[in-house]
Amino acid sequence: MLLGQRTGDSVVLAGKALRSTVIEDASAQASMQHWIEMECYQLSRGRQLAQMDILDLGNHQVVQERQVAAVQKLGVTPANLCTLSYCTPDPSFRFSELGASEADTLFFMPEHTEFDIYVPAGAQTAYVSFDQEEFLNGARALNPAQWGHTPLQLQQLQTAPQAALKGAIHLWFNTAAALSAAHVPVDSSLMPRLLLQHILQVATVSPPHDSRPPPLERARAVHICRMARAFVDECLAVDVVPTIVDICTTVGVSERSLQYAFRAYVDLSPVAYLRLCRLNRVRTTLRTSGPQTTTVTAVAMRFGFLHLGRFAQDYRRVFDESPSVTLAS
Repeated sequence: MLLGQRTGDSVVLAGKALRSTVIEDASAQASMQHWIEMECYQLSRGRQLAQMDILDLGNHQVVQERQVAAVQKLGVTPANLCTLSYCTPDPSFRFSELGASEADTLFFMPEHTEFDIYVPAGAQTAYVSFDQEEFLNGARALNPAQWGHTPLQLQQLQTAPQAALKGAIHLWFNTAAALSAAHVPVDSSLMPRLLLQHILQVATVSPPHDSRPPPLERARAVHICRMARAFVDECLAVDVVPTIVDICTTVGVSERSLQYAFRAYVDLSPVAYLRLCRLNRVRTTLRTSGPQTTTVTAVAMRFGFLHLGRFAQDYRRVFDESPSVTLAS
């Protein structure tokens, strides 16, 4: 659940959900991350310790820290909480026994993990914390080969690009800030679901492969995609935004199989196809409504478009007009 002012089934983001704070005491750096038992110790000189940005969505949190003075963090993750994190490349950084000298280093830390982290001055770190059961269920649905066994200790992810996680975190902070500034109410379950989906796409990425299935598999590909399309239509008809995890779980295939199938079906990725389905639903709703009864923002939010600037660009590129023009016509 989002923290903020509730409006029906929606919430307007408020200061408790999105915070940006200058840290001048190590104990404050620990206490602001109350979902993890942690102690912090300042290890180098400086009145200012860090700049911390937090997006708290209840079961999921997004945290960015720009360290001004060196710090050590000691603690243990609680039951059913896991994190996906990175540090900008720095040979001095240490995450327990692991380092971060490579540009594409990501760390996955499961529940009940004791950690000892050294973050040098000047380093930038970020992480996303999740309900572990929810995260692993989604990861197994998308990539069972990689996530079939539950990780029991801290590990580095070799295939997931750090730039993708950095980009995702940056996008979510910008989106939350824009929604908060505009006082736009958001469905209380939508942002956590979309955040999880976004990060799962980073954590479960597979090495590049030929995306086109052999001809003999085309009939199965069409069957898979028709099942997926029916499920998507059912969800959108009741204002539920399905995710790729939802589709894989319902159809019973991995994300790679879904990728193969959709390339044969409409020559698009599942993510692109799902986004176009949602855009078409927005257009239909705008064309059958009027500016007296709804707004473009309300309809965009209804179908899961939180980044309104990107939504407007995509809408214009596909339909060759702005959503406001569609609503007014």
